[in-house]
Amino acid sequence: MRQTPEPEAAETAPSGRQFAIGDGDAEAIVTEVGASLRAFTVGSEAIVWGYGVAAMSSGGRGQILAPWPNRLEDGTYEFAGVTAHAALDEPERNNAIHGLVRWLRWDTREHSAQRVVLSCELAPQPAYPWRLALEMSYEVTAGELVVGARAENRSATPAPFGMGAHPYLDAGAFGADGCTLSLPADRRLLLDERGLPRGSSPVEGSGYDFRSGRPLAGVRLDDCFTELQSTRDGQVPEDSAWHAMLTREDGRRSVLWADSAWPYVMCYTGDTLPGEDRRRGVAVEPMTCPPNALRSGQSVVTLAPGRRWSGRFGIRSADGEHGRGLA
Repeated sequence: MRQTPEPEAAETAPSGRQFAIGDGDAEAIVTEVGASLRAFTVGSEAIVWGYGVAAMSSGGRGQILAPWPNRLEDGTYEFAGVTAHAALDEPERNNAIHGLVRWLRWDTREHSAQRVVLSCELAPQPAYPWRLALEMSYEVTAGELVVGARAENRSATPAPFGMGAHPYLDAGAFGADGCTLSLPADRRLLLDERGLPRGSSPVEGSGYDFRSGRPLAGVRLDDCFTELQSTRDGQVPEDSAWHAMLTREDGRRSVLWADSAWPYVMCYTGDTLPGEDRRRGVAVEPMTCPPNALRSGQSVVTLAPGRRWSGRFGIRSADGEHGRGLA
């Protein structure tokens, strides 16, 4: 059933204009504010844990995180002799968090029945003294949502760059406690009380080994994983480098896959969200770099003037005719 909001609701929505795209019984809704994924359903089933048209995104739901994902220590960093200062929007930890574009209005480049393309140009500012052009494409085809991301440095000097996305896979009636997570990560970053990396360790023999699937009952995650192993097995696109699967208590399964542009993934079970939102979904967040990357320099993409970066990821049901035969 189509979820396209009434025109009056869309005009006053906190997330701006609503772009519904779909193919058959699969539909996604992308918003003008932040180029965010507000909803993705297949038939009557929610694949992502989204939010209503009258609500503002909370907990990062569906947002695009650039020019850095996750946390930035003290909101400051240096690059090529330039010092930048970002607002501390996680003040309790003295961090800046999730970049600068998630609350901006994005321009519509293209909108058809199955596809929408939005763009945003980030002007130089104290938090990021470079001009960065971003483009996000969302396309629903054969029951799958495919997301494409592009970035271009339009400055006269090299620019540091990182990106992430913050979708939550829907956890079903029993929330995260009723789910099993499968994630082919060999290594976990060790985060301090501020959520900043201070080292890493193998997942082998630990409570963070999800490579063969592990129930999430009683497991609290706000953790970054890397050394993600290839999953090119004919069940995901050829350019996929890894995929995560969430299996709900009713046996329904959702998959998020990503290409090699995203060598890190943050997994978050929503334990710090308020009230009834707590543990309602499981965030599986593909990222180009780890938390605090602009500060540490770890895996930061350096974009020369005029150079571009691109990456893809996708979300789908692993059940029924859209499941591609996943075992």
